[in-house]
Amino acid sequence: MGSTEEIFCAWSKTVEECSEEYDVSLEKGLSFQEVQKRRERYGWNELQKETGKPFWIRILEQFDDRLVHILLGAALTSFILAYWDKNEIGDEGMTAYVEPLVILLILMLNAIVRVWKESNAEMALEALKEMKSEQAKVLRDGSSIPHLPARELVPGDIVELGVGDKVPADMRIASLKTSTLRMEQSSLTGESHPVFKSTKAVLMDDCELQAKNCMVFAGTTVVNGCCTCIVVSVGMSTEVGKIQVQIQRAALEDDDTPLKKKLHEFGESLTKAIGFVCLLAWIISYKSFLSWDVVDGWPKNIRFSFGKCSYYIKISIALAVAAIPVGLPVVITMCLALGTKKMARMNAIVRKLPSIETLGCTTVICSDKTGTLTTNQMSVTQFVTLGHTMSSIQEFHVEGTTYNPTDGGILEWPAHMSVNLESLAEIAAICNDAGISSQGHRFHATGMPTEAALKVLVEKMGISSLKAMNIGNGGNVNVNHTTENGTELLVYCNQLIEKSKRLASLDFDRIRKSMGVIVGDLSGQNRLLVKGAMENVLERSAFLQLADGTIVEMDDASRELLLMKLHQMSSKGLRCLGLAYKEDLGEFNDYDGENHPAHMKLLDPANYSEIENDLIFAGVVGLRDPPREEVHEAIKDCREAGIQVMVITGDNKFTAEAVCRDIGIFYEGENLNGKSFTAKEFMELPLNKRCEVLAKPGGCVFSRAEPRHKQDIVLMLKEAGQVIAITGDGVNDAPALKLADIGIAMGIAGTEVAKEASDIVLADNNFGTIVAAVSEGRSIYNTMKAFIRSLVHMLGLQRLVYLLCGSHMIHF
Repeated sequence: MGSTEEIFCAWSKTVEECSEEYDVSLEKGLSFQEVQKRRERYGWNELQKETGKPFWIRILEQFDDRLVHILLGAALTSFILAYWDKNEIGDEGMTAYVEPLVILLILMLNAIVRVWKESNAEMALEALKEMKSEQAKVLRDGSSIPHLPARELVPGDIVELGVGDKVPADMRIASLKTSTLRMEQSSLTGESHPVFKSTKAVLMDDCELQAKNCMVFAGTTVVNGCCTCIVVSVGMSTEVGKIQVQIQRAALEDDDTPLKKKLHEFGESLTKAIGFVCLLAWIISYKSFLSWDVVDGWPKNIRFSFGKCSYYIKISIALAVAAIPVGLPVVITMCLALGTKKMARMNAIVRKLPSIETLGCTTVICSDKTGTLTTNQMSVTQFVTLGHTMSSIQEFHVEGTTYNPTDGGILEWPAHMSVNLESLAEIAAICNDAGISSQGHRFHATGMPTEAALKVLVEKMGISSLKAMNIGNGGNVNVNHTTENGTELLVYCNQLIEKSKRLASLDFDRIRKSMGVIVGDLSGQNRLLVKGAMENVLERSAFLQLADGTIVEMDDASRELLLMKLHQMSSKGLRCLGLAYKEDLGEFNDYDGENHPAHMKLLDPANYSEIENDLIFAGVVGLRDPPREEVHEAIKDCREAGIQVMVITGDNKFTAEAVCRDIGIFYEGENLNGKSFTAKEFMELPLNKRCEVLAKPGGCVFSRAEPRHKQDIVLMLKEAGQVIAITGDGVNDAPALKLADIGIAMGIAGTEVAKEASDIVLADNNFGTIVAAVSEGRSIYNTMKAFIRSLVHMLGLQRLVYLLCGSHMIHF
């Protein structure tokens, strides 16, 4: 629905305007007759495969190279000479044609391998198709169809989505069936956190993909909540479809590698040199087939021997064949193949041989942030509670960046866990819907990453307490956190959860920005546990819990103290969550389930803010997607090697800048004016200003970047003569990966689309591996150049001198 989407911006219109535009009733859906009409107009909801060139044409295109032309000429002349010699000496066998046949065989094999490699673009498109949902729950003619094939959807269809569903098309959210709806769309937009969605229109026709909060996009997944949507784009008109078009266009922009350009120049020079030497050699031998007498200073009785002239033409052609380094393609392939093995040992899987030597020429690395520079695993790095007085702060730093509870520990941990810390742990463990699972030594989050990180924190608190209790007698603590079936056993978390019975949930919403649970303990006492955005929780808190458990009324000084600490933590790029609780629940003190008189109040989310008031503030937790440990050193190596590092991410500007400071792209306190832009800000600059920004030494960061922005930046860098390696793991990265000189995909967290569009896949998702691979690529490139020079010198000059002297064509 490309044309309609360009005219009608569904995200900027109300639900009523959208249903009117698509002429559909939200209660009944489209009629079957209308579906047929729209399918004829818009086609099937599937990605179209562009008709490729016939195989034989693609084979012939591989011979469009100067060096290949020379080798074809050598094969042809060798064939002619072999045929000539066979007729003269009467050889009827095929041995005379071995040399030209070997040359042709080598060229054909090279052509076939290249065509096979070019099929990677088509494989990327197939991977895109796998992202599309196969079925959808659709409303048509007033009846619900629970498993309609997704390819049959048309614009205007009413689709219902639930937790875990993959979105089948680009759709406008019409209504929410739950209080919140969260979508995992990092593979499409690069955002590191699930995104909250709503039915509210975005009052801008031209806005970035991440800002379209009332839209859901094909290939993304529902993390939390249920909704009803109106299909607005299908097939190639969806955002995923647009990415496919961009991949196809990027494939057409495929440039020659630096080595290939040099070999092309070498081929041009070699052609001229061989032609000149052959002509010179033939001219030098003119006395052997052309003679005359000189009478009165003028040539007379000119004698010409056609047989001898033909003989020396034959010798000149043989000279040309001898001067051509026929083994050059084999040498290049051999060097690159050996380089592939070396790269594999370094966890860099090379998918295209020429990319090795291109990697050695890299001058700019454009890196994604989430999953490449960072772990793409949320973790708590710091948490704060009040001390024994209202003016004192207890601050704890947490080590470890994975979901493994035994990865790192808590610094400054006391000998005994205070009452306040117990409260914080209880809130984090119980007011939580996430979990941790493990497969061998790999730990994964189930549910929201932030909530999973809180459970890891609670487990680390339990382990730290056990260590503190045993440290006095020298005992060691060894907690096994993996069961036989691979499911993570959160020992301390489960102990806290088992002490309380969860009675009701107050789901998160965008207005109050918090989540609450009503729980009853073993004595029958109900409490409300709350977590949410620090500012919002603090605003609704009237009391503070001190370290010893004392409850005091919050005053302005203590509130300012906590807000100052919030500012300090936020300036480090931390996402801060406030944790609080409430013991006097009024009418909910004896709440026991759906039959309780107050239950109806819980059915309306508008009442949640009133229930979550007069809270007792327990503490604040700072989380982030931490940088990889090895990245800082890798950035330093890049700077020393003269390689510029640019970060292009779909995440927000503040987070991107904080990460770049952490890893050393920017120095602490460095002025980022002219170095940090949202992609929209950068593209609005005049062309000469954009070129100036990209030409500046040092790092740059571009946030809120969409696929087209990444491609534009790559194109500008290429036009400036830079050799670009770009990293990525999401679907949104695929077009830029295809367009760059070197596309590097993440092997662990990367989507299949990104891997198929790339030249190199990192088996360990390690940015440091890229830098090591560039270093190895430079070594291979230099070795290959020396090898080629040596080969050309030996096979060209030495054989040329041998033939010139050995054939007695030079007479002294």
